[in-house]
Amino acid sequence: MAGSLLRGNRSFRTLWFARTVSFLGDSLSLVALMLYVADTTGEALAVALLLLVGDFAPSLLSPLTGTLSDRWDLKRVMVACELAQGALVAVIALTLPSLPLLLALVALRAVAGQIFQPASRAAVPALVHDRNLESANSALGFGTNGSEALGPLLAAALFPLLDVRGVLLVDAATFLVSAVVLARLPRLPPASAGPEGRASLLADARAGLGYIWSVPTVRAIALGFCAVVAFNGVDDVALVFLATDSLDGGSSAVALLLAAVGIGLLVGYLLLARCAGRLPMVAAFLVGLGVSSIGNLLSGLAWAVSAAFVLQTVRGVGIAAMDVGATTLLQRLVPPVMLGRVFGNLYGAIGVAAALSYLLGGLLLDLTSPRVTLVAAGAGGMLATLATAVALRRSFDRRSLDRRGSGQRHRRQPGLGEGSIEGGR
Repeated sequence: MAGSLLRGNRSFRTLWFARTVSFLGDSLSLVALMLYVADTTGEALAVALLLLVGDFAPSLLSPLTGTLSDRWDLKRVMVACELAQGALVAVIALTLPSLPLLLALVALRAVAGQIFQPASRAAVPALVHDRNLESANSALGFGTNGSEALGPLLAAALFPLLDVRGVLLVDAATFLVSAVVLARLPRLPPASAGPEGRASLLADARAGLGYIWSVPTVRAIALGFCAVVAFNGVDDVALVFLATDSLDGGSSAVALLLAAVGIGLLVGYLLLARCAGRLPMVAAFLVGLGVSSIGNLLSGLAWAVSAAFVLQTVRGVGIAAMDVGATTLLQRLVPPVMLGRVFGNLYGAIGVAAALSYLLGGLLLDLTSPRVTLVAAGAGGMLATLATAVALRRSFDRRSLDRRGSGQRHRRQPGLGEGSIEGGR
């Protein structure tokens, strides 16, 4: 299904190719910058700061970055973001600045990327038919995650031929290619009138936050996603110590366990593409939450590296289901006028949840052991999954009652238009 969608829908194929190329360049430059900072400073803290400004800092601006997607033509927003990121990476490559200036430039580039992400997700319903959303989101997930997995391998191949500056210039070129390709998309104007006569940017940002909290279904999806990430995000750290300390493995065992989730993600996106239209997205989302959690819980009980590898691979499949399920549900539930803000706030909150997981999970890891940490993370994620299932059930029951009540009112008052469903398109 995803393959036929890519072949038959030129506009979606354009978006898919641009995102894939852009994420490939991102993963290239991340490796290059980490090596550059490590070589020039010799401090692990400096590398941690690099990752922090690249991942966590932009999340704090997510209410604003998502708002831009709802106020301007999505095509122009995406092209501008890619050009801005390419220019900033080119400046970094040509100057190789000191750490403070480098962190500032990386933060600016990350903000542009934070604007691009909700815009690209909000564009999907405008480019594909509703029945193809599952296939489209699976294809996008496969392309971006495949690029992130390929990027470090490609960086390893390029470093003997190019230095850090050269690899960064390759990344800048990928942003330029992405912008040129995206320019071929049709216009994707905002769902409402342009910025003239609209509320201020801050007022729109507050409205986006208020919308997520006021719509029970959207709130349940957002809180459930973030809660599971907050519990399970620590696995990236815990798996390192599980492999080396608890399972008596070496560096190759660490690499194997860290690669397992990536493999599972790719498998998961392929499976979801094949099952498109046959698996309810609510079920996919909830199963994804549960599988991603129980994978960590059972990994904490694993008796060998091979067993942990299998469990983490299955966990990757669950993460893919969680991503595709949440994205597709929101694309169908949220009005186009709010979609950019919802995606911006959701993935910004997920970034904050991951940072909290690293911090609090790291403390638990120091106080206990990798096994205890993974079991606790998985158990917490399972409780969050159950709470999310209950909240979604209640919200959908309420929607059904509202729909029936609306129909009764319409029968008593002929001539009224069809009542809107809360959060509906």
